[in-house]
Order: sequence, then C-alpha cells, then structure tokens
Amino acid sequence: MLFMVIEQFKPGSLALISERLERNGRMLPAGVTYHASWVETSGTRCFQIMEAANLELLQVWASQWDDLIVFETVPVFASPDFWAKRRC
Repeated sequence: MLFMVIEQFKPGSLALISERLERNGRMLPAGVTYHASWVETSGTRCFQIMEAANLELLQVWASQWDDLIVFETVPVFASPDFWAKRRC
C-alpha cells in the first residue's frame, strides 16, 4: 500500500529533526519503503510517499519521531491505478 504521510514539524524542532536524521537516518522498520518527499517552503511541513503492507508498520516508524513531529497518514493510489480500478 502507498501512503501520503504529512508531517507537521513541532515548533522549535527543525534542528533536532535534522540532527536525528543525520545521526540515525530515517529509521525505517523492515517492510517500510520511502519513495519521495517534499518540504513546504516555510519549513513547517513535509509530504512523503511511503509504502508498507499496512498502517501499523508506519505507526512503528512514526513513534520514533512523534516527540518532534505530528503525523497524518493517508492511504493513496497512484492516479493511473485509481482510474484503472474505477473502470472495473
């Protein structure tokens, strides 16, 4: 499954996020794949495409960051896949 993960950085957390990311990487558990990300120009939110068999795997990952980030996770389809399913 693909997920759009919207990260809202907590106030004052940017330096801490950067340090942890540099020190530990993304800290993805087995079964979670990072595809791409974009950071809002204001530096307050990040939008990521992640892949995992289920939401619980992403929650394991998010729990390692939830002291610095508030997460919203939305299951998504790539547009061609969505429209192909609609034809059935």
